Amino acid sequence: MSIRGPNDDAGASRKFSADAASTVQRSVQERARRNWNVSGPDVEYMSQIRPVLNFMLDRYFRVETHGWDRLPEEASLLIGIHSGTWLTMDAWALVFDWWRHFETSRTLHGTAHDALMAMPVLGPFFKKVGVVPASRDSVTAALGAGHSVVVWPGGEVDAMRTWKRRNEVEFAKRRGFVKQAILSGVPIVPVATVGGPDTVFVLSEGRWLAKALNLKKLLRAETMPIVAGLPFGIWPELVPSHIPLPSKIVNEYLEPIAVSSDADKANDDQYVNRIFAKVQDSVQKGVARLASQRRLPIIG
Repeated sequence: MSIRGPNDDAGASRKFSADAASTVQRSVQERARRNWNVSGPDVEYMSQIRPVLNFMLDRYFRVETHGWDRLPEEASLLIGIHSGTWLTMDAWALVFDWWRHFETSRTLHGTAHDALMAMPVLGPFFKKVGVVPASRDSVTAALGAGHSVVVWPGGEVDAMRTWKRRNEVEFAKRRGFVKQAILSGVPIVPVATVGGPDTVFVLSEGRWLAKALNLKKLLRAETMPIVAGLPFGIWPELVPSHIPLPSKIVNEYLEPIAVSSDADKANDDQYVNRIFAKVQDSVQKGVARLASQRRLPIIG
């Protein structure tokens, strides 16, 4: 017969909680990474939603995309920032404007967090428009198919930036995209973006709230933003629940950055850090320049 003390019960409880969180995360990841492919957007579906896209891009967000002439002819890894919490309309503006510009002649895959790819309605929509999970396997497959891919290295840390930090580039020190470009043998195209933070105003990243809810273990999320916008005023946004404000969004493709074709360079920290800093600096300068041309929030 064994006797269990209070510390044993606490330890068992922590283990149960950790196991439950791990199970939830595995389930989310499994749903997110099911049925994606690199064939690109569903052409018939894109044609059906084109009138809506035209309205959203041309009338609602008044999207401008510059620097088309800077894009390399070959498949590339695009690197940028995005804002607006769960509904990163600047990211969508970039992906959909690419599709309107190139249609079927060149494919660009957006990438998304597992939590978004696993959601009902939203997840299937993402897959129809060519979005793939933000994972090494899917990005490698897409680039290997000769398609371009856009990645936002900062992930949710970037997307949940407070409005006060709206013009700061946040890559969260994640250098994986440099290694990806080296191993896939593709150039990096930095992308500058402004306007996304005005689609919903993030008052706080809510890191303390995310920690209290154990979101890092459940959803790989370190933030739970407290936002101000429509339709609820001020509230913590655990799931997509705001109506994006009609902010003018401007994207610009910047000068491509070539990377070494030597796969061993992916393990060279000094080289990876140098390319990382070069990309981050390029995007930051581009964002600062576009932001300096902006007159008012939302209006642009």
